[in-house]
Amino acid sequence: MTSSILGLTAIIVYLAGWVLHQSQLRHDPQFKPLKLQATAAVAIVMHATATADLIFVGDSLDLSLLKILALLALVINTLVWISGLKKPLYSLYLFLFPISAVSLLGALISHGSVLTPIMSFKLQAHVLISLLAYSLLAIAALQALLAGYQDWQLKHKHQNLLMRTFPPVQTMEALLFELIWAGQILLTLSLFSGFLFYDDFLAQKLVHKVVFSILAWLVYATLLWGRHYRGWRGNKAIRWTWAGFSAILLGFIGSKFVLEFVLS
Repeated sequence: MTSSILGLTAIIVYLAGWVLHQSQLRHDPQFKPLKLQATAAVAIVMHATATADLIFVGDSLDLSLLKILALLALVINTLVWISGLKKPLYSLYLFLFPISAVSLLGALISHGSVLTPIMSFKLQAHVLISLLAYSLLAIAALQALLAGYQDWQLKHKHQNLLMRTFPPVQTMEALLFELIWAGQILLTLSLFSGFLFYDDFLAQKLVHKVVFSILAWLVYATLLWGRHYRGWRGNKAIRWTWAGFSAILLGFIGSKFVLEFVLS
């Protein structure tokens, strides 16, 4: 009951924040995001409490797909909120608020569960690093979409309300590669800790996740190499960013979907 009340309240606050964002864009594209950040903070706190109530079930963890998606949305919003205190990332809320509302609603109405005993400290650390890596790379994928949209608008000489909230192209690209660097470092730590702490990938049905995670690591490594040595930017950087994130999606979300909704 507690999770339902807090979760539904968080959904309402997310949607109210999305409406607020739209209103602020119409009235002043250069608005100060204080109200938006305050709204996001309230929603994040309620989202966190509801998600914790959904995931912690007695002495076990419910790691079903819809619950994990709600947790990922929470981590992504938290990272964007923290980064938004210093960097102009609040345009991402246009995507994140409705996505978070939908993911949280899915977790609330889900009847499926995948109960797992609470893990050791080492595995908890591995899972936390992995969640942070996936979340940062998801934010990078959204940032790449906005950068691509900005580039397209500039080439076609368009200047709508959303465009006026964006920082210069160079700043957008710098933010994108900062996110990719941070995500790649955490993905490296995630792979290393996974090989170190897990005894049997086959028995735990983790081979596909490892393969796609390594593939994503190689894609991002190539992108960072191309950026440093070849000056890759624009559409090429965006395509490589989304190629890497697609591997993450296939390995993590795609595999859990198949296991829970297809094979079950």
